[in-house]
Formats: sequence, C-alpha cells, structure tokens
Amino acid sequence: MLKAEKYIWAVVVVLMVVATVMARVFVVRVDMTDDRHYTLGRQTKQLLGSLEEPVEVTVYLDGDLNAGFRKLRNATEETLDEFRVYAAIKSHTFDSEHDKLPDGMQPTIVHERQRNGKTAQTPVYPYAKVSYNGRFTVVPLLNNNRQLSGEENLNVSIENLEYTLVEAISELMRTETPKIAFIEGHQELSEQRVADITQQLSRHFQVDRGRIGNQPEALNAYRVLIIADPQTRFSEEDKYCLDQYLMQGGRILWVLNGVVFSDEVLSKNGFTPVLPLDLNLSDMLFRYGVRIQPALLQDVQCLPIPVNVSQDPQQTNLQPMPWYYAPLLLTSQESPVTKNVTQVSCSFASPIEAVGGEDGIRKEILLATSTASRVIPTPAEVDLGDMNPDMSTFRYQYIPVAVALQGEFPSIFAHRMRPDSIRTQQSQREQSLDTRQIIVASGSIIRNDLEQGQALPVGYDRYSGMQFGNRDFLTNAVLYLADDEGLIALRQKKVDLHLLNQKRSYAQLSAIQAVSTIVPIALLALVGLTVMLSRKRKYTHK
Repeated sequence: MLKAEKYIWAVVVVLMVVATVMARVFVVRVDMTDDRHYTLGRQTKQLLGSLEEPVEVTVYLDGDLNAGFRKLRNATEETLDEFRVYAAIKSHTFDSEHDKLPDGMQPTIVHERQRNGKTAQTPVYPYAKVSYNGRFTVVPLLNNNRQLSGEENLNVSIENLEYTLVEAISELMRTETPKIAFIEGHQELSEQRVADITQQLSRHFQVDRGRIGNQPEALNAYRVLIIADPQTRFSEEDKYCLDQYLMQGGRILWVLNGVVFSDEVLSKNGFTPVLPLDLNLSDMLFRYGVRIQPALLQDVQCLPIPVNVSQDPQQTNLQPMPWYYAPLLLTSQESPVTKNVTQVSCSFASPIEAVGGEDGIRKEILLATSTASRVIPTPAEVDLGDMNPDMSTFRYQYIPVAVALQGEFPSIFAHRMRPDSIRTQQSQREQSLDTRQIIVASGSIIRNDLEQGQALPVGYDRYSGMQFGNRDFLTNAVLYLADDEGLIALRQKKVDLHLLNQKRSYAQLSAIQAVSTIVPIALLALVGLTVMLSRKRKYTHK
C-alpha cells in the first residue's frame, strides 16, 4: 500500500512539473466577461504581431483621481497588458517630479461635489504618449461629449481604448502619409468653408484639392476622394474618371444636396424658392444602389433660430423658434462610423432611398431623422413666416440621410462608349474591386461657419452654443473609407455600463459599511461553527 502511494505521489509531482512547463510555453487566456472586455480584435493581434520595434507608452492619467478616472486608468493598463501578449510594449505612468508634460497638453478639469456639499476642482491629464521607431504621437484617452454624462463619457472612452491605441501605433508604423483629395470644378465648398474638417483630416492624411481632369489614372494616387456640396453639373468626362477610379478600388465620400436654394435670398427677403438640384449624378448613384430624392426634410427634433416676434417695428424681440428645416440627425450605434457619435446637425437635407434589391451591395444607414419627420416635394418655397406647421403631418420616422455602401459596384459605363476627351492607357473595368462609398444628402454637414475670417468648428451652432457630432462623423467616415486593415471596426467594441446610485449610496453609507463589514465576518463564523459541530458529531459517535 505504501509503495502504491509513493507511485501515485510521484506521478502527481511529474504532472505538476509538466503542467508548469507547458503553462510557460503555451499561454492560454480565457475571457470570462459577458462583454468580451479583455478580448482583443483580430486586427489588433495582426498589427501587434507585425511590429519590428518595441512600442513605448507613457500614460499621463495619474494622481488624485476619482473612481471614474481610476477605472479609465486601470482599463488603460489592462489593455496594454493584453497588448504585451502579442508585442513588446513598454509602458510607464507619468511622474510629475521627473517627467515633463508635452507642449500644448491641456488638463481636463473635473468638478465633483463632495459629501460636505462643497465642489472640488481637480485637473487631470487623460492622455497617452505613444512612441515607436523614433516617432511619437499624443492621443486623448477621454471622450468628451457634452451630451453624455461623465460616467457615460468614461465608459465610451474605455470602449474606444483599444482602437485609440492601435490607431496611434498604426499611424506611427506608416512609412508614407496616405493622400486624400477634395474635388473642385463644380462650385464645391471653398477651402475656407471646409477648413475645420481639413485640419482634422490632416492629422491622418495629406489633403489635396484639385479638378478631375481627363486622365482617370491620376486619381488612383488618392485613398479617398471627397465631393463637398457641388452646385453645378458633372460632365460625362468627370463621371467617367470617378467611375473608373471607383472600379479600381477607390473610395468616395459624396456630400451632396438634393435641392438648390439661396441662403442670401432667405436672409434678405424672409423666403426663398427651393428647386431640385440636377448634378447629372442621379444615373450614376442609382447604378451604385442609392437615389437622393429632390425633396426637403423637416423634423421636430431640430435646431432653433432667433425670430423677431415684436409687433412694434421700432423694437426687436428675438425669441428662439424651432427651425424644422435644420434637423438634428440620429446616428446609428451599429456602425463603427457613427457609434458613440452624438447628433449631427444639418439644414435643407434630402431623403436617401436604397435601390437595386439583390445587387450584392451592402447598404448601411448612418444618419436618419427622428420619429417625427415629414417630406416636402419640390418645387417649394421656404418662408420664415411659416413657423407653425401642422404637427399631424410629421408622421414619418427614421428617414435616411447618409448611407454607407460596400461591395463590387457595376460601372455606369458598362456597354457604353467612353467620352472622346478621355486620355488614358488604363483598361476600362465594368465591375469594381470590393470597395466602399458613403453618400450624404446634405452639403451643410461638412460646411463650417466663419467668424472674422476664422473657421468655426464644423457642427458648431452659434446661436445655441452647442457642438454637434459633424466633425467626428466626417473624420470617422474618411477613416472608414481609407481603412484597408479594418481597424475602425474596433470602435464597435461594447463595454456594459454598471453605474452606482451615488445619492442612495451616500444616504445609506452607514448601513452599507455595516453590512459590508459584518456579513463577511458572520459568514466566516457560520462556516467555522458548522465545521466544528460536524467534526464534534463525527468523533462523538466514534
């Protein structure tokens, strides 16, 4: 019997040694969380596996932090720990005594009400400096959406951590900057009117402007083309170049109006006619799978405008009135382009309709109206004096205004002769490579206002002082179109938000502390008593 026990113990020891060695050689990680919080995306693993040099990350989020920011800091450290499984990642926390803050880094002031009723203001630096191969970039870790609560912003920040860090590493790995271009030649928005989004995109791309020309292959150097609110017709030569650019796998962001109107006439006279806008693109877009209807949208969820309601012409009494022609568009939470993006502001938008049926093109709605909308056919007239429409007519809901398309698109010039003025050595394609497009049916979405010659942020409403999600939407749209690695899909990661009722926790603090202290001790005492009685009963019978 003793000999058998020795063999059993020997086998156990050998198995433990083998298990220890295998655990060091073969790393097995199991994510037991419901939201797969600790599971990295396939794109992240591939990118980290391709690194040739170590990545250094300095996290500036440190100091006297509240529970929410401590959670963000811990989540950042946990994400970097997951990165280390697949690459050499060196990270450390900012030390104010030995390290220096990068120039231009502005703190976030956290306002918190303490238990004694006083408000405390604490500066925090929710940033990370990512360095690779002699280059570095500073990325914000905190999402700062004014329409979300502090807890929701922190939760969104945790959801985006993986994408934020991976996208920064991807940019540092690039040996050349990809190019995008704004198309000119059809009275598109001027450089000043798209200055804000151009500045945002210049952080990721080389941004050019120019006419299309008559050589389709000249466009192939650009990762994305942006057509920003054109007002005149596209020629057949222009359409051919754009079509063949798309057939070669190019990506296009179309920001178009379905109607033509005059802001100046509206401001001067108080009314303006609205007519269908013919850009000679309808057949092209229809071939690709969408149609912009030449109609106007109105929505109950809209921006306000100041209206003079005074009966005395000598006095002015400006009051905010809803401007139903300026809807605040809802964003889809299912797309990486619009997930966690707040409402997008626009004016004089038109509906988009998907066509084509079973054409193999994936169509995804990005922006839509609210649950109380209506469609006004054109020709029509917009009158500032008509501020009280019949609300019973707002019976439509979720009318699409922006759509993403992905797939292999048919060429509009299939079985057609190419224009005589085209000069190219490139063979004509009748079916595209797998590629993407985004169509937006309101040119105002990309237009920024000017103040004393300086560009205001796109999506900023001067009257209400609100900043809407236009900038984030447009930046994500271009990144999505240009993203060959599929990194932007990481923005779809979801982390469940579990919030405490702070008011209730403060009110019942003594009871919570008592239960938290007494219950574990009572349970431990109960287990000990049960074991003691069980042993006593067992040995008493013997």
